[in-house]
This record gives sequence, structure tokens and C-alpha cells, in this order.
Amino acid sequence: MFSRTYLGAHWLTDTIGAVLLVIGIALAIWAPLAATLEDERRRSRASHPWRTFYDRYVVETRELDAGSRHILRVTAVTCMGTGAVFFTLTLLSVLGAGGVTTIDVPVQEWLLEARSPVLTTVMIVLAVVFGPIALPMIVLVVCVGWGLLTRHAWRPLLLAGAMATGVVLAQIIGRTIGRERPPIDLMLYGTDLTFSFPSGHVLGAADFLLVTAYLVLSRRSSVRATGLGLALAMVGVVLAALSRLYLGYHWTTDALASVSISLVVVGCVIAIDTWRTVRVVEPVGRG
Repeated sequence: MFSRTYLGAHWLTDTIGAVLLVIGIALAIWAPLAATLEDERRRSRASHPWRTFYDRYVVETRELDAGSRHILRVTAVTCMGTGAVFFTLTLLSVLGAGGVTTIDVPVQEWLLEARSPVLTTVMIVLAVVFGPIALPMIVLVVCVGWGLLTRHAWRPLLLAGAMATGVVLAQIIGRTIGRERPPIDLMLYGTDLTFSFPSGHVLGAADFLLVTAYLVLSRRSSVRATGLGLALAMVGVVLAALSRLYLGYHWTTDALASVSISLVVVGCVIAIDTWRTVRVVEPVGRG
């Protein structure tokens, strides 16, 4: 339009008229073919390999009543809120060298007095299991095995995403805060000069145990199994935290911050899983 008017070959109204004419022709041709084109688009989308994979292996639905869904939502918000509050309080204490950090030295001294050859061996084993080499391998095996056994990818993907989120958060927060670790002469399993806050070992253990417990137990109806599973997960988190404190690599507030971050991650997992999979059904008999 601009070129024809600029070169003096047409008036501007000539070009506008041509555009309107072409729009009319396009609509006249499209109208009788619109339904056929839409059906073809839908068939193409439905038969696409990725769409087939997604519908078969990623889409997961479960039916719950409105009350159960509400409980899951409240649980998600509670986990995220509690974790955010406790992490903020811990962070402010670390930055201000007061508050909760007053427990760091007493707990460290108590653990130093409790050291023994047998207990040291146990704590080293725990540190290795929840360390940066063994734990990723465990997560990989669990996710792949879970997906193959259940022939479904939704929950393994959630677990892998939660673990990756924890790693990223630990790196960002650690480098931003830059807290020093306890004295090197207290470390029993080699020297570690990286940042202390938060504990990557504890965050990884908490994410893995708590998220796995939720993803497994949320599909079970047994209250006893749910209680036992959560108890075992919490025991594992406590043991992971004790191992890092006992071996002299972290302060107590480092571990508390890690657990707080993990609560936020778990809350996000519960919220996403509930939004994505839960379909509300009315109890039989209600009209």
C-alpha cells in the first residue's frame, strides 16, 4: 500500500479498497471450509506423538470429595506459610547474629561431647547417602524405576522437579548469604570451604523424603500408613540434620533453614498436584 501510493501509481483509497476486497474473498473461501479445517487440526493434534505420550503417561486424575480437596489445599498453604515464616526468622537471626542463632554453639558443644567411633561411622554413612553424589543417583533410580513400574510419569516428574528446585535454591541462597562454616578442625570427613547456610545435605534429604512420602501416601486411604510414612520421613530428616551437625559441617540454624525451605517446596508440590490431578465428585446420595 505504501509503495504504490509513494510511487504515484495509486491513490491511498485505491489500496484500501484492494485490501477490503481481498478480505472479502478470503472470508468467502474460508467459510465453507472452516469446519473441515478445524476437524483436521484437531485430528492432527490428537495424533501427535507428544500429545499421545502426554495424555497417556503424564495426565493423571483422581477423584476426591470437596472436603478432601480443601484439606489438601489448606495443607499446601500451611506448609508454604510455615516454611516461609521460619526461614525468614532464621535468616534474620543469621544476618543479625542473634535470635535463633544462640542455640548454635550449645548444640555444637553437646554433639562434640557425644562423639564416639561407632557414632562417627554411622553419621558418615548418613552424610554419604544424603550427599551430592549418592542422593542424585538415588533420586534418578527412584524416578526412573517409579516411572517404569507404574507406567506413568507425573509423580516421578514432580519428585525430580522438587529436587531440582531445592538444589537451585540452596545454591542461590548460599552464595547470597555467604555464611562461614564451623571451624575446620571440627570437621570429621574432610575439609569443606563452601558456604554453610543453608545445608544442601539436609535440604536434599528433606525434599526427597517429604515429597516422596506425600506422593506415595496421598494415593492411600489408610490413616495408619499415612502416619507411619510421615513419621519415618521426619525421622530421616532429623538423622540427616544430626549427621551434618555432628560431623562439624553446619550450625543448627543451617539445618533449620533447610527444613523450612523444604516445607515451602513440599507445599508447592501439594498445591500443583492437587490442582493438576484432583477432580471433585459428590458423595453418593447427595443431590
